[in-house]
Amino acid sequence: MDLGISGKTALVFGGSRGMGKACALRLAREGVAVTIAARNPQTLEQAAAEISRETGIGVGWVSADLTLPQGRDAALAACPHPDILINNADGPLPGDFRDWSREDWIAALDAMMLGPIDMIRRVVDGMVERRFGRIVNIVSRSVKAPHAELGLSNGARSGLVGFVGGLARQTVRHNVTINNLLPGAFATDAQTRHIQGMLEQSGKTFEQLWDERARSNPAGRYGRPEELGALCAFVCSAHAGYMTAQSLLIDGGGYPGTY
Repeated sequence: MDLGISGKTALVFGGSRGMGKACALRLAREGVAVTIAARNPQTLEQAAAEISRETGIGVGWVSADLTLPQGRDAALAACPHPDILINNADGPLPGDFRDWSREDWIAALDAMMLGPIDMIRRVVDGMVERRFGRIVNIVSRSVKAPHAELGLSNGARSGLVGFVGGLARQTVRHNVTINNLLPGAFATDAQTRHIQGMLEQSGKTFEQLWDERARSNPAGRYGRPEELGALCAFVCSAHAGYMTAQSLLIDGGGYPGTY
């Protein structure tokens, strides 16, 4: 299927690894001029080179921290008028809410709610003027099926999803959509860190927890980043203009509800 976005521009946060990199790769395959943003210049340069080699599309990169105003400035200096914005930030490690300080909560909000909202604020009017825009927030299944140990993520990401629900219904008439992807357990570095954060409380080894988490999913495995990348690319496509304010689960059937 031709997604109809060749020649568009995309800014992908967290694009140097994991699910963000998978989204950047899939968009580049569709002929999108992609700029990836993250904090580590070394992994960014490597990821940009890998995507360019695989797709034949030159990929830009910028060292930019989504949580900081100057990071968001740097990202937009590198990609001033994106047609596609992918908001994507790592979540904090699991823990007990009794141990979290106000500073912990503010850091979570900056990464998973306030930073992404500010990026939307900065690009959405230009998208409206150009009559095309696709904004995708990579959040988590935890906004629909919260885990107690992920309270920082539950709260901050739910705030972003709630905000998007209102704005997305104002922009869709201008062919600007805003949607959220809700990944479950994926085989990424973030999943590794998540399980490492559970080791002390569980009393189990990393290998035991890793295998148990995969087996407990109805699919019997972890998701692959490229699977989320393919979904992201379709949501960004010219064919998805009638879909907005949606939170799309991609979790191997792990969410136990009907709706």
